[in-house]
Amino acid sequence: MPKTFKAAVIGRTGRGDYGHGIHTVWREVPNVELVAVADDDRAGLAEAAKHLKVDKTYSDYRRMLDEVKPDVVGIGPRWIDQHREMVVAAAQRGIHIYMEKPFCRTLAEADEMIAACERSHVKLAIAHQTRYSPKLAVVKRLIAEGKLGRLIELRGRGKEDQRGGGEDLFVLGSHIMDLILALGGLPAWCFASVLQDGKAITASDVREGAEGLGPLAGDAVRAMYGLPNGVTAYFASNRNSGGGKRFGLQILGSEGILEMQTGYLPAVKFLADATWSPGRSGAKWQDVSSQGIGAPEPLTGDNAHEGNALAVKDLLAAIEENREPLDNMYEARGTIEMIMAVFESHRIGRAVPLPLEHRKHPLSMLT
Repeated sequence: MPKTFKAAVIGRTGRGDYGHGIHTVWREVPNVELVAVADDDRAGLAEAAKHLKVDKTYSDYRRMLDEVKPDVVGIGPRWIDQHREMVVAAAQRGIHIYMEKPFCRTLAEADEMIAACERSHVKLAIAHQTRYSPKLAVVKRLIAEGKLGRLIELRGRGKEDQRGGGEDLFVLGSHIMDLILALGGLPAWCFASVLQDGKAITASDVREGAEGLGPLAGDAVRAMYGLPNGVTAYFASNRNSGGGKRFGLQILGSEGILEMQTGYLPAVKFLADATWSPGRSGAKWQDVSSQGIGAPEPLTGDNAHEGNALAVKDLLAAIEENREPLDNMYEARGTIEMIMAVFESHRIGRAVPLPLEHRKHPLSMLT
């Protein structure tokens, strides 16, 4: 008979809240009993308890972890300034973790979080829902089957709204970096520049980022990565120049293109065109479903909700099978490695090898 897991949730009303469904997913997963919630905002805690239908409430999440002793905890806040403390607290108590992205603020924090989980044999999964999309599996299969020919480039862009540039790189870019990792692995190197009003950023441009992001700068980011398979990946974001219209990843091969957005059931399109130009070739874009190119899509569901449910089910299976979750703490650190590499390459003015030698935030060392 399957084990029943006892779950608890940590939120921070007004400072990242409960993320994108990190608190509600537990009610939809079989063999999970949601028993408690913690939030240091009294009104937010009361509302969350009512919404989640739990009786045990705590203003101090450490006390909740000590008294409730859950098997797994959901770390919900979008703000990441407390992610390290929350993860380490759970790991020290042997409690497995599902958490909102981005992972943390620096590589030093990522290293500490992973070390704490490793010491206690804790499994951690992060909420990059596209990793669990059945459409991503189709994209991987199409690439492996040679539908694109030889893989040449990956091109990602952020939402390019008012957060464009450095903030976009961190908050939305983490989804794109995770997709690059899923398709190509951790890059061997990164070469990047970060601009503010058309000029290279300096220490005077560094500010405290929104949502607890830590040091941040730049309204434009341009980054290039060398992947282990010989493919080149790119990421770019310019403030107030897209409004989300280009957010996603292009996968370009010698014989065609795949374009995909993010989420549980992202829009995915295929173009069988070696010129990469429908206007030149006359080729037509084709929709890609979870069943393949041009096939009807039988699946439905909310992107965040269904993606979270698949991620939590995989995490629970990983705990029982003693394996790493599909999108685990090492992959989560990989996204931070790629983000920090942008600032580090800008700081030293040349390409940098990954993993990075310096684990401090590069903007804290910028002159």
